[in-house]
Amino acid sequence: MRENRTTQARLDPRRPLVLDTRELGRRPGSMLPMHRQVPAPAALGVEPIGVSEGSLLELDIQLESVVEGVFVSGTARARATGECVRCLIPIELDVSAPLDELFAYPGSTSEQTAEDDEVRPIEGDYIDLEPTVRDAVVLALPLMPLCKDDCQGLCATCGERIEDLPADHTHETLDPRWAALTERFSGKQDDPK
Repeated sequence: MRENRTTQARLDPRRPLVLDTRELGRRPGSMLPMHRQVPAPAALGVEPIGVSEGSLLELDIQLESVVEGVFVSGTARARATGECVRCLIPIELDVSAPLDELFAYPGSTSEQTAEDDEVRPIEGDYIDLEPTVRDAVVLALPLMPLCKDDCQGLCATCGERIEDLPADHTHETLDPRWAALTERFSGKQDDPK
């Protein structure tokens, strides 16, 4: 009888966020600093703001060999684009996200005892940083991005940006309950004789 095995796709070492750990070695305490500039992967953001696919993603990381696998720490930096949630003008801001992730060797205690999403595996000699970078950068993005902290937003009546309007900008609004009286006493009604 044939065994039913679940096979995972092998990591492609040509992908920019797949790292080769062979140079680090498996001796605990060994460290390998890395600086990389790679294109940002797709879907790196939330609704009003995100990092455009293919834009520059800068990684300053350190790989450290530990008993259970490879610990990656460092920073991911990118330029996010989106729009202000109050006045809807385009904005850009720099995002810096801390990275801290353990990648476990196959068969290690951490891999065997952890839940599926708690520890990422080392596949062959390769680790895939994309999920780690995605989690860190998306969490570092503001959920309510503003062009500036005291943005006044849009005029509720005309929809124009308040900061672009003159200081004396107003809209005359008439309470509809008084409209009949205003019409009666303003002289607009036909005067019966």
